[in-house]
Amino acid sequence: MAVFHTPMITLPDGNLIPQIGLGVLRIDDEGVTPVVESALEAGYRHIDGAAGYNNEAGVGRALQNAGFTQGENRKNLWVTTKLRDSEQGYDSARKAFDRQLDLLQLDYVDMYMLHWPTPFNWRSGETWKAFDEFRAEGRVRTLGVCNFLPEHLERLHKETGEYPAVNQIELHPTWQQREVVAYCKAHNIAVEAYSPMARGADLNAGDGVIERIARAHGVTEAQVILRWHIENGTIIIPKSVHADRQRQNLDLFGFVLSSAEHAAIDALDGPTRAGHDPMTFTYA
Repeated sequence: MAVFHTPMITLPDGNLIPQIGLGVLRIDDEGVTPVVESALEAGYRHIDGAAGYNNEAGVGRALQNAGFTQGENRKNLWVTTKLRDSEQGYDSARKAFDRQLDLLQLDYVDMYMLHWPTPFNWRSGETWKAFDEFRAEGRVRTLGVCNFLPEHLERLHKETGEYPAVNQIELHPTWQQREVVAYCKAHNIAVEAYSPMARGADLNAGDGVIERIARAHGVTEAQVILRWHIENGTIIIPKSVHADRQRQNLDLFGFVLSSAEHAAIDALDGPTRAGHDPMTFTYA
C-alpha cells in the first residue's frame, strides 16, 4: 500500500501544518475509530475533530491503538479540535479543554479552535483569554477559529490584539468566499477549507466541467477539486470513511491543472452555501 506524504503549510505563528487533513464530522464515536486508524495507515498526519462532533473519545482510541499519542509519532501528527459553542466563555472553556484532552488521550493538541463566532451571543474575546493560557501552558500550539467573517475577525482582534493563525471556513468551487479569503490573506491568516467538495455536490458542478478535466488527467472528479484547492494554497479537510477514497484524497501530486482548467473551476463560484450561516448558526 502506498503511503502518501503531504506538503506542509507554514502558519503565521511558525508552526507547520499538513495541507491535507481528515475530517471526522458525522461519524459516530464507535465508527470513527477504524476510520482514523485507516487514515493514519494511509499516511494522513492531520486529524480535524471537534467537541461538537461527539466522537473525540473514538478519535482518542484510534490514536492510542495506532501509537500516535506520544513519542515520535505524536510529534509528526497534527491534531485539531474545537470548543463546543455552548462552552464558550473563560471558565467553561477551561473545564471543556481539560475534558477534551482526556477524551483524545493527549497531553496537547496542535490547534484549538472557536467553532462558530455566534455574533448573537458573542463570547470570543473572553474565551480567547483561556485559549491564550492553554498556549502558554504548552497544551495548545496554534489558536484558530472557524466560520469567522471579516467583521468577526476584526472584533476578535480589537478585543484580544491578535488574529487567529487559521480560519477554517466552508470553501469549495461553488462557494469560494472571496472576500473572506482576501481578508485572511491581507491579515496573514491561513485559510482552511471544510466541505471542500460541498459534500459531493460540486463533483457535478458546471455542466460536466469537473468530469472533463478529470478525464483529461485520468483522475477522479474529487481529485480535480482537491487539486484546485492545493494549487490555491488552501489547507483542506476532506472526509471519507472509505480507505480507498482516503488514499485518493491524498494522491493529488501526480498531475497539475492547466491555467485554463484552473480558471474554469474558478468560474464555478456561486451565491449559495452548502452549510450554515455564521451569522445565525451555533454548534451547541
